[in-house]
Amino acid sequence: MDLVLQIENIIEKNGSDFELSKLFKAYINEYKTSLPELFQSTQGKDFLVKHTKKLDFILSLMYKTILRRVFGNYIPMRSSIPIAVVALGSYAREQLCVHSDIDLLLVYEKVEGYNTSLIIEKLLYLAWDAGLKLGHRVHETGDLFQASTQDITIRTSLLESRLITGSPFTWHATQKELNKIRLFEQKEFILAKVEEAVKRRKKYPVSMQPNIKESVGGLRDSQLLFWLALTIYGVGNLRELSQILFSDEEYKNYRIALELLFRVRSALHLIAGKQEDRLLLEYMPQVAQMLGFKDAAKMAPKVLEAQWRINNFSQIFVKKMVRPYLVDLRNVSKFRKNRLRKGIYELEGRLYASYNLKVTPINPLLELLVSLQDKNYNFDAGFLLLFTNAKILQPKQSKTYTLIKELFAKKNMYCFLKLFYDAGILHLLFSNFRKVLHLPQFDGYHTFAVDLHSIKCVEALENIKDPFIQKLHDELSYDEKLLLKITVLFHDTGKGRKQDHSEIGSKIIIPFAKHIKLKEELIYRASTLIKHHVLMSSVAFKENIHNEKTLYKFMSNIQDSKNLKLLYILTYADMNGVAGDTYNSFNSKLLYDLYTGALEVSQNSNRITDATKRINIEKKVQNLEEFKILPKLLQTKILRIESNLFFFKHLPQEIITIAKKANDTKEYSYNVKSTTYLSIEIFRRIPLNVGYLLASLSRLDVRSMEILTLFDGVKYFRIDFTEFVEGNELILIEEIVENAFDMTRHVELKNIVIKKNEISIDCEHSLTHAELMINTTNQKGLLAYIMNCFEELRINIVTAKIHSTKYKVRDSFLMEKQNEICNNTDKIYKLLTN
Repeated sequence: MDLVLQIENIIEKNGSDFELSKLFKAYINEYKTSLPELFQSTQGKDFLVKHTKKLDFILSLMYKTILRRVFGNYIPMRSSIPIAVVALGSYAREQLCVHSDIDLLLVYEKVEGYNTSLIIEKLLYLAWDAGLKLGHRVHETGDLFQASTQDITIRTSLLESRLITGSPFTWHATQKELNKIRLFEQKEFILAKVEEAVKRRKKYPVSMQPNIKESVGGLRDSQLLFWLALTIYGVGNLRELSQILFSDEEYKNYRIALELLFRVRSALHLIAGKQEDRLLLEYMPQVAQMLGFKDAAKMAPKVLEAQWRINNFSQIFVKKMVRPYLVDLRNVSKFRKNRLRKGIYELEGRLYASYNLKVTPINPLLELLVSLQDKNYNFDAGFLLLFTNAKILQPKQSKTYTLIKELFAKKNMYCFLKLFYDAGILHLLFSNFRKVLHLPQFDGYHTFAVDLHSIKCVEALENIKDPFIQKLHDELSYDEKLLLKITVLFHDTGKGRKQDHSEIGSKIIIPFAKHIKLKEELIYRASTLIKHHVLMSSVAFKENIHNEKTLYKFMSNIQDSKNLKLLYILTYADMNGVAGDTYNSFNSKLLYDLYTGALEVSQNSNRITDATKRINIEKKVQNLEEFKILPKLLQTKILRIESNLFFFKHLPQEIITIAKKANDTKEYSYNVKSTTYLSIEIFRRIPLNVGYLLASLSRLDVRSMEILTLFDGVKYFRIDFTEFVEGNELILIEEIVENAFDMTRHVELKNIVIKKNEISIDCEHSLTHAELMINTTNQKGLLAYIMNCFEELRINIVTAKIHSTKYKVRDSFLMEKQNEICNNTDKIYKLLTN
């Protein structure tokens, strides 16, 4: 039966409000169920418009139903009832997503004889009971202006309004008030909205898993454009400003990008079954399928490109609209004094350009950048527009390459690279970036897409925070600094292909290097550095860097100490371009140890042995004043510690500190600290229930572990985690450590799966130690399980290196060659894979 007839039937039978709400709820649920099918046939803005029209129908019918309930068969003409039901915000723009709140304004006028409050109340209750998510405001027409002055959010929502149903007279009175609101204190409102956008963009920066609504280049930036256009120009559609504010082509490209975001957001809501605006990795395969992409890898760059396009368009034309409200006449004379050329100015480190400048070839623009003082600059939107529209000939002229080389020679190039990225010409100036433009990296490590990550790496290179690495950089020659900056920018440009990106990158850097006329030696070094740009971090974090075989193998790839120094600085820049705490005190120590160890190897023509290295470190320890004042007996104990690894892993000062704590240990002592990450250090003469300890802490990810015997039966145990903990959690961990000295305690181990082909045992690692490597799926409780197996086999682990990502682990364990472990490797395989 038709919905309207069913409503009439209930009313005629004097049915309850519950029956009406139940009927509407069933109709709405049936409609929601049909949305995925509707989405397949019509996507983007068209889908949102159809969804809006359906909601208009439902709300209009609800309003009509309430009037029928209130007035019975004596309903006055709808225009006579002084109520208007008005859509606000995205609902008014016909851009409402399927699980977003339905923003309504219920506006009325006081007229004797009409109980408007009763009608509005009944309408709201019917909508709520039927399951509609309303965000509503109720105002008398005369109160609208006052309400808008109380909060910028209210004023913004009132700006976008559309009549759904109700009295046209009340709507006319409402429009007069809304126009009054639009014209009131325009400058203050405009500046407040711009400031609000600045804060939002900082909170939701560019991301590979963007918030489609709030992120930089998201729908909010699009909405800001419309709010400002409506306030300043009084237009109902941004298209009306084509050929006034921007060209048809610029608007067309912007609308194509916006259409994709509409489609993605609608798909997200349908997949999640709720308001979900984040394009998380877990949703991407389904979203890609719904949008008709081959896979998520094809879709993700398109989404990032769309957000770049909206960001570029909104940055340029928001500023163009609000310029008259930002003018400070006191700066006019300053601009005149700081004129660089016609229509281009520099003031307090910011570059400005007139919006009236014609399209300019790239070479004069690059000449301008080269001529500037060597410092960091910010760029106004007019300057961004100038570079966005720059004319770049392909193939590029020799003069263009010369100017690019001069930019690389500057100490501050990051700001120009960011300008090229924001203007959309990075890949036109550096063709190596064509394949990696807006290319995301979903590897559990990187934060930014390849192009933006590469630029961030240059920023890190130009702002080195590590004093030792800064010293190394200062020692480089002019040519070496030029070479290093080029390799930092281009190190990941081999991505986006099936082959190994390091190999590809090392080849495609050569044509560019030749175009800018680098010396042959520098070209060869650039290719070598890019080929091995991940090697230093890989060796430092995954291998035993205190083993001479590791160091010699590493240096055989790097070739000489000059490449080693350059690679060390490149690795620093690469890690700091990831963001977060990727380069931290723990990682920096590993890289430093690898650098110093490899440097020692590279400077010795004859291979140094572990024994020679041990003697060199002992001499450094003996030369310390802290060592000289120790009792002679303790000095002897320190020098007789069997483990070479102990001396290789720790600084001389640390060796003395650990030895003094060990000497003071009666039964056991421990220290649990959490500065940048959680670290547990234990000295013991009595047994330690390692299996219990690790199983109890299995919710935390282990960074590294060290176990060795010092002297007088004192064993040293240290375990570092990736997480930082504090407060009650830190106290709980201290209790777990204390309980770990009770050998009767037991924690049920989790089910762990390790395959035999994921285990390798190297019994030729050294005369005294064998190495066991496990490369398997990341599983909670994995380390506790492994250590429990070692205890069962009575294998003494000297040190462990833990390397884990979200999905995989690569752990290495150094074992003492005792109990004939190398003759019983089958037992190890069997127990670990059982």
